[in-house]
Amino acid sequence: MSVLPRARRVPKTLVVAPNWIGDALMAQPLLARLRARHPERDIDVLAPQWVAPVLRRMAEVSEVIATAFPHGGLQLGERVRLAREIRLRGYTQAFVLPNSWKSALVPLLAGIPVRTGYLGEARFGLLTERHRASSGAREPMTKHYARLADVPGVAFLASISAPRLQTDAQAAEQTARRFGFAVAPRRNAVLCPGAEYGPAKRWPGKSYGELASALTLRGFDVWLVGAKSDAGACEESARASDGLAKNLAGQTSLDEAIDLIACADLVVTNDSGLMHVAAALDRPQVALFGSSSPLHTPPLSPHARTLWLKLDCSPCYARKCPLGHLRCLREITPEQVLDEVARLDVPR
Repeated sequence: MSVLPRARRVPKTLVVAPNWIGDALMAQPLLARLRARHPERDIDVLAPQWVAPVLRRMAEVSEVIATAFPHGGLQLGERVRLAREIRLRGYTQAFVLPNSWKSALVPLLAGIPVRTGYLGEARFGLLTERHRASSGAREPMTKHYARLADVPGVAFLASISAPRLQTDAQAAEQTARRFGFAVAPRRNAVLCPGAEYGPAKRWPGKSYGELASALTLRGFDVWLVGAKSDAGACEESARASDGLAKNLAGQTSLDEAIDLIACADLVVTNDSGLMHVAAALDRPQVALFGSSSPLHTPPLSPHARTLWLKLDCSPCYARKCPLGHLRCLREITPEQVLDEVARLDVPR
């Protein structure tokens, strides 16, 4: 990867982004606070290449520096080379959002004088400005990241804006036409059966298929959208719909998936990165929660509805159901989802 220096003397900020799409969106309120305080500064973001398309659609971001570090990979030599190039840019402060120690290595090796982040994985020597996560119940992720803009230990009193993504309406419509989206009076529903975190966040494919069939009868064309890793969940959903739902899993780039969601009349998702994308695009949406909680990572949009059964064993935040029954999701019915859809202002 090559990072070209830019000849400017205005102080500049580097943000090391989270490794997940949803978390990157939850970090936008932090970027908004930094931009409001220092509108003259560049805010560049160092991010995994699979997250970069989301960050490029944020108004607060000056430039995204995409990396190819794999999940869990150290790649020390590559980090050292990247740090040498980052040093040429003259950043005065870095915000390190992931909790791993390796995520703080590049700002340290690049000689960025102020390095801000949460304590974790023995990072005392890597960070110069260290925050402690709030004790007790998990706070909303937007607040967790946004408080990094303040002095450590100071009570957080600021209001937080909801994440929003920019989109080119004409380009989005071209993408929708290319993939065959229906035109009025038919409507388009995008269903996202995947969840990268694990099966404890995935509503069953059979349920998605039944929902797709019911939505088709209500005048929707139904599209299954997800990454290659979501292909199994989407294929199961397509089969359960008797072929009524069109499976696009793995056939779109993230940019194309964002465009399709931007053109959707309705979006139904699990608690996933695409759930946060739909909320940031302010689309009519129903979000389904199982092992996680909408109190911690809700879809932040006035046009979003959530379904969460609040069982005694939930939220457990496990990747797989530790009790083996997955009741938190299996007991959500397509009829309940349709009831939530009826409460939304879905265009007709």
